[in-house]
Amino acid sequence: MAETESVQDVQWYALQTYSGHENKVKTLLERKIAELPGDTPEEKAIREVVVPTQEVVEIKGGRKVKSTKRLYPGYVLIQMDLNQDTMHLVNSTQGVIKFVGGGTMPQPLKQDEVNKILGIADELEEAGPTEEIPFRKGQVVEVTEGPFSDFSGTVEEVFPDKGKVRVHVSLFGRPTSVELDYTQLRGY
Repeated sequence: MAETESVQDVQWYALQTYSGHENKVKTLLERKIAELPGDTPEEKAIREVVVPTQEVVEIKGGRKVKSTKRLYPGYVLIQMDLNQDTMHLVNSTQGVIKFVGGGTMPQPLKQDEVNKILGIADELEEAGPTEEIPFRKGQVVEVTEGPFSDFSGTVEEVFPDKGKVRVHVSLFGRPTSVELDYTQLRGY
């Protein structure tokens, strides 16, 4: 890349990648960035590669397990000065399908879109992992633990912030609402 080229027009772009290859693409691009001229990231034509993720808590084998979930599977964000050299470098990276955007030239993301995407990731990190409750209103479930073990019921309400589910069960022939931890339930 010629030294006379400007690195002033650095913007964010979205790359479409093969699904499941987002982290591999990020790693390969970061290796290529390290070889670019410039001593600091601010002097390089490609500055940053991001795979937007969030931590979630899922149920696996009846236990809560923290895992990382990609917010946009099949996409990677890249902050760069778009020119023929950087386009070629990115497009020649294994796992990259194309830049997102119509026409012959990739379209940069709007700053408010980038702020929203990166802001979401920042807010979610601050808030800690969110719990993904695998039940929905109206679903028939079986209680697997606690005093209502082996009872069947219908989900009335889901409280993701508390990790609880309100279930309508029949107790001695009378409808009763109980609030249970979602790990105590199994769906049908």
